[in-house]
Amino acid sequence: MKRSLYLLVFLFLFSTVTFAQITAPDAVGSDVTQYPVFPETDNIFVFCNADSLSATGSLTVTSTLSGTKTYLWEKYNEQTGDFEFYSQESSEVSSSLISDLTDGCYRATVSLGATTDVYRAWVFNNWMSAEASISDSDCESFKLNGSYTTATFIYYDLSNNSAIDLPKEINVEWLEGSAKLSNLISLQIYSPPTENTDYTLRVFDKYDCEGTSEITYESIVTKASFTANPMSGEAPLTVTFSNNSENGTPGYYEWHFYRDINEIKKEFEETGGPVDSVYLVAYDDAPVYTYENSGSYLVKLIAKHISEEYTCVDTFLLDEFIVADTSFVLAPNVFTPNGDGVNDEFIIKFWSMKSIEINIYNRWGKRVHHWQSGDVQGFEDSRSESVWDGRIGGRMASPGVYYWDVVGRGRDDRKRTEHGFLHLFREKD
Repeated sequence: MKRSLYLLVFLFLFSTVTFAQITAPDAVGSDVTQYPVFPETDNIFVFCNADSLSATGSLTVTSTLSGTKTYLWEKYNEQTGDFEFYSQESSEVSSSLISDLTDGCYRATVSLGATTDVYRAWVFNNWMSAEASISDSDCESFKLNGSYTTATFIYYDLSNNSAIDLPKEINVEWLEGSAKLSNLISLQIYSPPTENTDYTLRVFDKYDCEGTSEITYESIVTKASFTANPMSGEAPLTVTFSNNSENGTPGYYEWHFYRDINEIKKEFEETGGPVDSVYLVAYDDAPVYTYENSGSYLVKLIAKHISEEYTCVDTFLLDEFIVADTSFVLAPNVFTPNGDGVNDEFIIKFWSMKSIEINIYNRWGKRVHHWQSGDVQGFEDSRSESVWDGRIGGRMASPGVYYWDVVGRGRDDRKRTEHGFLHLFREKD
């Protein structure tokens, strides 16, 4: 009998009651309850707020009933397990709005005469607070540290008031500008940048609510770099070094000028032991150096950044040699002007000369031939010239020993002299 009475009461109460959805146009996200016992489901509306003190939730209930209706709003009290009065209004309009709502379940009962419509929805005010910091900063790396706090979402099964967690699926990411670096909450950065750099910690959930925090890395590292101009030329060769280092401390640059590589190799072969390859260390921000002697040279720059706790150092070694050369004349010691097409002319090779003059003498010291040129030659722009065809006054010179003498002026404006003996042969093989 009691069971039948409960059934009649249930049918009476719910014969004029309908359940539907409340709308929340300003919500940033929504979900649906998963009550373990209660057979119904309700919508969950999520609102993003700047902090934990804000309450910006709002709900709108809309009715199709015509006439003056009563809108009764109630809020669920999880302490008692009952809905309690929140607000009420009577109006002919088709909707009722409540705003600035704190977290919880709200029930709207719309009544007109014997008709009663019941609507229900949960509201959650979402917020996130992110905090970024930097630690363990040294010459090799630094650490980006992140932390956050956020709202927790708990709703209740309306049949037994049991608490249920609503997962938010929180994600984190570190950004440098718009570039994504990592999804780790803490991140070690190796090879730190040489410029002060802003990093952003972003924390967000599946409802697109987020919290951000920006931190600036103040660089304590340097990157050494330089260029040399010119890279080659005739000795004495004056080279200007342009310091392109990043974040170096002025006055703390070290330039290591190495000896000629061939000289280093020769000394090593002779001694078989360690060789002091550096002949000069200069302390200058951007030196100008003159190579007095010919050779192939390397240069190394050590840049330093001086901070309160660290002296960070970086090294840059020139990846090619600075080549200083000298004016030069090369002449053969055998000459066979016999018409066979091989070595028929006395040919000299010279470079880096402003002017050159060659005289050839017979064994009695009489000059038999003269040749000169005022052509200016650049480095590695060697020139070969046919100086003598083996004739004296239009007639074939006699076989024998001749002496040649060179007087010239190099691009360094220094006088150059060379001399040697020349053997002239006529016989054909």
